[in-house]
Amino acid sequence: MTTPPPQTIFVGVDTHADTHHVAIVSEHGKKIADREFPTTSTGYEATSNWIKSSGVVARVGIEGTGSYGVELARQLRRHGYDVAEVPRPNRRLRRAQGKSDAIDAYAAARRLLDGSEVTAPKNRDGAIESVRALRVARNNAVKAMSIALNALRSLIGTSPEELRGQLRKMPRARLITTCNAFDPDLGRLTDPIEATKLALRSLAQRIGDSQAHADQIKQQLGKILEQVAPNTMGVFALGPDTAAALVISIGDNPDRLTSEAAFARLCGVAPIPASSGKTTRHRLHRGGDRQANQALHTAVIVRLRYHDATKAYAARRKHDGKTTPEILRCLKRYLAREV
Repeated sequence: MTTPPPQTIFVGVDTHADTHHVAIVSEHGKKIADREFPTTSTGYEATSNWIKSSGVVARVGIEGTGSYGVELARQLRRHGYDVAEVPRPNRRLRRAQGKSDAIDAYAAARRLLDGSEVTAPKNRDGAIESVRALRVARNNAVKAMSIALNALRSLIGTSPEELRGQLRKMPRARLITTCNAFDPDLGRLTDPIEATKLALRSLAQRIGDSQAHADQIKQQLGKILEQVAPNTMGVFALGPDTAAALVISIGDNPDRLTSEAAFARLCGVAPIPASSGKTTRHRLHRGGDRQANQALHTAVIVRLRYHDATKAYAARRKHDGKTTPEILRCLKRYLAREV
């Protein structure tokens, strides 16, 4: 008696912080089994072994490969599985079938059968993941600096006139230097002037520390990007921060982007049809990576000020009757093509 060949299976995973629910369906969409595993090294290994013992794995679909599912995706790729990113179930499906981890996992597996909205995930295991980690730290330092600076100016606005009159019209650099030089009398903190001087000095020191951290990380970002993306860094108006946003959007496996148009759509600068009846027009795709879109916008603004070819193009298009937003959209698409 011949042994039947192992069945081909598709795997879906509903991811959470502490557990992942894994479901398996046949190539015809029939439910086979589902189980829950912890998000630990042992749990990832058990997930891989269970999947392997269930049949020939055609593909694994994981929700949230950029968040809760990132480590499982890494582990399964190392075991040779074809891993895909699947979107969360739509609301219409949830209204019809209900909501549970098992239902979501089976829905993820069935998405693989028709391939609807299934995409290739970022690998997140190379140098670009290092860039992402450093950029998170730098953004946090910049945000902390901004918060402290706003608090400093707000405190000056309500401080005694002796301080307010001295500080309120100072430029930023001089203001921080002046506040850093305050020497309040710690024995007279019941005096609002002395207490305010201490508070202003504390905020100024926080601004300086955050600025130093942001500058230090920016230097490290620049060094990494010069190694892994020298051509991107060579594009006019792309500095370490904007270049980092773009390469993070691309990821460690740029081959997942099959064309320049795919990258433009990822950055939210791809035109899509928006026609109806007798009206024929296009609008920009509003999805994608908003940080990459912001990076393109920042670079275009810099080019409009310092890049002769960009200035000439903008002047020509404006003469043709194009509005400033239309010109910016075109420039962002051109820059995406160059990147």
